Order: sequence, then C-alpha cells, then structure tokens
Amino acid sequence: MLRINADAYHIVGIDIGIHHIRAVVTNLNADIKASETLTLTEQINQETLVKHLIATVSHVLERASLTPKDLMGIGIGMHGVVDPEAGKAVFAPNLGLRDVSLREPLEQVFSVPVHVENDVVAFALGESWFGEGKDTGNFIAVNIGEGVGAGIILNGQIYKGASFSAGEIGHTTVDMNGPRCSCGNYGCLQSLVSGPAIARQAAQQIREGRASKLTDLCGDDLDAITGEMVDRAARMGDELAREIFLQTGRYLGIGLANLINTLNPRKIILGGGVTNASDLFLDELNATIQERAMDTPAKAVSIVISRQGEYASAIGAVTIVLNGLFAPQIYV
Repeated sequence: MLRINADAYHIVGIDIGIHHIRAVVTNLNADIKASETLTLTEQINQETLVKHLIATVSHVLERASLTPKDLMGIGIGMHGVVDPEAGKAVFAPNLGLRDVSLREPLEQVFSVPVHVENDVVAFALGESWFGEGKDTGNFIAVNIGEGVGAGIILNGQIYKGASFSAGEIGHTTVDMNGPRCSCGNYGCLQSLVSGPAIARQAAQQIREGRASKLTDLCGDDLDAITGEMVDRAARMGDELAREIFLQTGRYLGIGLANLINTLNPRKIILGGGVTNASDLFLDELNATIQERAMDTPAKAVSIVISRQGEYASAIGAVTIVLNGLFAPQIYV
C-alpha cells in the first residue's frame, strides 16, 4: 500500500479576522506544528494587511524551524466576498476593504502557490476533510464569531453561487426592526448573534437601567464589554447575560431554520468564538428550529459543534491547498 509521507512538505493556513490574523503551519495531515496570532489594533488598508500577512507567515515558519522551500503552499481564509480565481478579496465589509489582491504579493515574497478563499468556505472544507463533515456530503458549516457566515457543501461539492457570495447568512434579515449592520442593512443575523452584537446588547441594556454583574467585570466601562465577558457573567448566574444568550439562540434558530427549509442539509456544524457558550443557547436554538423549520427537513438535520477550536478557519485554509491538489473538482 502506498502512503503519503505527511511530513515531507508543509502548508501555512491563514485566517484573517476582524481583530486578528491567525496562522498555522501543518503537515499534510493538518497536524499543527506551529501557530501565530497577530492582534489588529488599528484600521487596516490593503498595504498594511499585506505587510501583516507577510510578517505573520515569516514568524510562523520561524517558529516551526522551516523555510518557504519546505512549503507546498499557503492558504488564506478571508471574510466576505472572495474571488478565488483572481486570488483577491472582492468585498470585506467588516474590515472596510474592497478589491484587495492577496495571492500575487505573497507569491512574490515566498515563491509558493497561494490559494485564497472565503473564511467560512475554508472552515467547511476543513470540516469535510478532518472534522464533523467527513461522514456526509450535505452539510452547512456556520461560523459565529466576530461575524457570521456559512460554507455550503451539497452532494459533496462546495456551492459558491453565481458571484462567489453564497452562504452570506449573516446578512440575511431576521428582524426588520433590528439594529443597523456593518453592511448597511437593518436586522441582519450578524447584528444580533455575533460576539460584538452580544456585547452591544448587554451594554445597551445596562445603560437602560438593567443591573448586571457585567458592570463589575468591565470596570464600569460599558464600551469594554465583550462577548466573552457576557459568557462569564452568565456562568456567574447573571440574569441579563442569560437572557441575551437565550435570545441569541432564538435568532440563530430562525436563521438556521431558513437554511434548513431552503437547502435540506443532513448536518449543520457550528463554529466560531460564540460557540464557546453553546451550552447557554443550544437548547433554545434547537427548540426554535423545531418550531419554525418544516417538519421533514427539521427531523433530518443534526446540529453539532465543531471540534476544531479557534484554529478551525486556519485549518480550513490549509485544506484549501490540499483540496487544490487532491480534489480539484469540488467547486460548483
């Protein structure tokens, strides 16, 4: 039997978030050899983003005691609308960027193939190769973190849509009277269930007079409240924090019920930072799905939490490279 020497080559996977750039170096089995996280503290433009990417790749290679000659490729997961054929981010609303070329500058520096994809599509690919999606060809991977998006696998293939924008579930309307979203619309799912949305709701309720342990946790600076703080307060028995997570489950359940009725997946895989609090909202989410989704597709689907952790999208970016080598026909 022929076997691939998994350590013969390595791959760098990069996850570009709103406030961070995460990178991993893995072997061909996606075993992490080194990792690097860069926190973005200021608004970035195309030039600074590319500089950050080059520095992050260089640092993570150094940590792994590798050089670009040891690489098979670099995969990049970027939020928003991505054109993988051109290797650029078409529109990244959470970063305020348009038409950012990512492939060309990195290929010039590192002299290896660079693959660029939407971060949640990358997440879905990672789950299909190494995670909860291995046993089914029909699933949706939903990332709920600083933003919200979905990667769609139908009949074993990634569905990209006519203009590479399929899966933008975070910008579907679930509350016509909801808050303004970063995309300019009102009541988007992302504006109600993302980490920043959870923090914003908590701060707003406290300003309106609700008592909460969050006041102490944030040191009376309501602008400093984070989704993680709301999670911590909920586990301390804070009534407001628990109510917010129940509401998160309801809104997310509405969004997922719409996906279930439209695409009839076998499985929905949830990932991203907000899922660290999944035990606080999963029951409410499932109850909402049963109330709002059609009976037959609702019974056919299972809702599971990704086991990939904070590096799920970075591992997915590694899988972009592997997919290009071993399964080049997966896109539709």
